[in-house]
Amino acid sequence: MTIETVYTRFKKAAARQGEAAFLHVLEETAKVYGIPQGDISYSQMAERVEDWRKRFIDAGYGAGHRVGLLLENRPVFLEIWLALNALGASVVPINPDLRLAELEYLAEHSEMILAIVLSERLEEMKSAVENAGIATLVTPPDGQLPQAILSAPADAQPNALTECALLYTSGTTGKPKGCILSNEYYLYSGDWYAGAGGHISLRQNSERMLTPLPVFHMNAMAVSVMAMITVGGCLIMLDRFHPRSWWASVRESGATVVHYLGVMPPMLIRAEPSDEDRNHNVRFGFGAGVDPKLHEPFEERYGFPLIEAWACTETGSGGVICANEEPRKTGTACFGRPEKEVDVRVVDDAGKDVPPGQPGEMLVRRAGDNPRYGFFSGYLKNQEATDELWQGGWLHTGDVVQQDKDGSLHFVDRKKNVIRRSGENISAVEVESILNRHPEINSCAAAAVPDAVRGDEVAVFIILDGVDGNSAKAEEIVTWALDQMAYYKTPGWIAFVDDLPLTATQKILRGQLKDLMVKTFEADGFIDTRHLKKRKT
Repeated sequence: MTIETVYTRFKKAAARQGEAAFLHVLEETAKVYGIPQGDISYSQMAERVEDWRKRFIDAGYGAGHRVGLLLENRPVFLEIWLALNALGASVVPINPDLRLAELEYLAEHSEMILAIVLSERLEEMKSAVENAGIATLVTPPDGQLPQAILSAPADAQPNALTECALLYTSGTTGKPKGCILSNEYYLYSGDWYAGAGGHISLRQNSERMLTPLPVFHMNAMAVSVMAMITVGGCLIMLDRFHPRSWWASVRESGATVVHYLGVMPPMLIRAEPSDEDRNHNVRFGFGAGVDPKLHEPFEERYGFPLIEAWACTETGSGGVICANEEPRKTGTACFGRPEKEVDVRVVDDAGKDVPPGQPGEMLVRRAGDNPRYGFFSGYLKNQEATDELWQGGWLHTGDVVQQDKDGSLHFVDRKKNVIRRSGENISAVEVESILNRHPEINSCAAAAVPDAVRGDEVAVFIILDGVDGNSAKAEEIVTWALDQMAYYKTPGWIAFVDDLPLTATQKILRGQLKDLMVKTFEADGFIDTRHLKKRKT
C-alpha cells in the first residue's frame, strides 16, 4: 500500500517549486481578511506547515483526531490542513454561514476534539459545543493550542486510505451527512485534473487558478488545491464571488484558469459590453450549471470556453464527467461523456435502463475491479445510508439526465428533495427542522421556488401557534432564523397557512407542495423576505 498522502505530495511539490508562488492573495481579499497581500511561495508555505505540525505534536494531536476549521478561504486553512494531514489527523471544514443549531450538530456528530475558528466566531462556537454537551476545545488560529483531550497513537503511519477530511453534505433528506474522504480521494482529484486534457489541459509549473468557491466544499478543497499542488501551479482564493470586481481580480491576478458556479455567468454578462472584455489571460473556465441560453453568448463575448462538468462530494473525481472534448454541445445543458474509467447507467424508477433520449436517474461507478476508487469512503455513523446510496453496486446520484446515442449526458432535473440556491444545496427537511424550533411555529413545509438570479429560492409554508401571520411576523421569523442557520437557507418567501398537505402518517406530501405553491403565488399569498437574506458579519 502506498504511503503517499496529501502532505507528502505537497512536500514533493515544495521541494521542486521552491520560491515559485503557491498562493497569491489579491489586495481586495487581503483587505477583507486583514492579511498581507501578495505571493506565498511553496517554500514559505512548507515552513508554515512545519511550524503547525510541530505545534500539534507538542499539544498531543495526531492520528485518529478530527479538528474543525472555521477559517473561510484564508491561507491558514491550508497550513493547518496540511500539518494535520502529516500526522494522520482529519479536518472538518466548517461553512462560516452556519449558525448555532447547525454548529451544535456538526461538533457533536463529527466528534471533533478541537475547533480552530475565527476570533469573531469564538463565543458562538463555544456555546455550540456547550449546548451539544461534548468535550471539544475551541481556539482562534492565533492562540495557544490547548492540549489534546484524547491521546493519539505514537506509531501510526498515515497512508492513502487514511481519513483526510470529513465534509458535510447539505442533508438533502434530513440532517447533513458526514462524508469520509481519504487521502486517495484527494490525491486522485489532483491526478484526474492534471491528466484530463482537452479543453482543460493544465500546464506544468505555470498555471494560475482563480477560484471564488469556498475551500470548505469539495471543489475548491479537493479539485483546485490538489490540481495546483500536482502541477506546481499557483492558486488565487477569493473570499467569495464579487461580480463588480471579478474582471479586475482576473486581470490583476494573471489568472489562466477560473472556476465558476452557474450563478456567475448571468451576473457577469449583464454588465455593459466593454473593450476590456477580452483583456485577460484566461484559457478556460471550469464549473457547472451555466444557463444553456447564456453558454455560447458568454464564450463569444469573453473569449474562453466554459467547460461544464458533473461530480458530487460522494463521487469526488472518481466519478467525474466533463465536457472537455468536442463536441461539447453548448446550449443543451450537456456536461460531457463519461471516460472509459467511469461507468454510467441511466435508469427509470424500476431500475431498468432507459433508451437514449429518455430521461432517467444517473447511476455511476468506477470501471474495473474497484468500483469505489476515488469515491468517498462512506457516511460517518450511517452505514445504512451508505449502502442505500450504493444499492446494486452503483452510486445512485439522484440526478435526472438524458443521454444521447453518442454518450453525451444532459442535465434535466433533480430527483432529490433539494433546493439549489446559488450553487448551495439546501435540505428542505433541515430548514423545516430548525424552523419548527421557533416557539410560535406549529409546523412548516419548505420547497424550492424558481428564482431568476439564484436558480432556486427557499419558500416556506408555516402554520403558526396562536398568533397572527403578517409581514411583521414573517420578518421576525426570518430574523430569528438568521441566528439558527446559514443565511441562504432562511426563507425567501413565507406563506402563513391553516394546514399542510399530509399523508395518513402525517408526513408532508412533497408532490402537492408545488401545486400549492403555484396557487399561493397566483393568490398573492406569499410574503417576500428575500431582502433580509444577508450574510451575518
